[in-house]
Amino acid sequence: MKSIYYTASSLDGFIADADNSLSWLLSRDVDGKGPMGYDGFIEAVGAMAMGATTYEWLRDNSDGDWPYSIPCWVFTHRDIEAFGGGDVRFTQGEVAAVHAEMVTAAAGRNLWLVGGGDLVGQFDDNGLLDEVWIQYAPVTLGAGAPVLPRRIEFRVEEFAQNGELVCTRLAVVR
Repeated sequence: MKSIYYTASSLDGFIADADNSLSWLLSRDVDGKGPMGYDGFIEAVGAMAMGATTYEWLRDNSDGDWPYSIPCWVFTHRDIEAFGGGDVRFTQGEVAAVHAEMVTAAAGRNLWLVGGGDLVGQFDDNGLLDEVWIQYAPVTLGAGAPVLPRRIEFRVEEFAQNGELVCTRLAVVR
């Protein structure tokens, strides 16, 4: 079981633009079944965590019910309107305690730290981040939400091209 931050990034290190949009990513040619693709990644995931902004983006840009069949913890300090279906658990808990709950729920499968970058950084601060998978799109945004707003050392484990994206799998160096 690993705790993995699986995300996409612009070349200049942003996961969302200044308007919190992912339009720069959603128009890209990528194969979910291709190298380091989403389909293979999600098959090994048993639980997930995200911040409130990520959750609200999913809710506001969805055309229906919650898209995941695995439990999800949403870290937030505000009241958020839930969207239909799914096992979504809103929490203000400490990252380490929630991580332990996620490990139990995942039953030996990986944990997906969806984002944002600051939440993922909190997992790393607690020694609970194992890998980062980043799919780089050929675009710069100039501003927005950073991939990780703190220093973390990594070792390159794997890289590939999938459609327009350059994909990397990085292990956290402790």
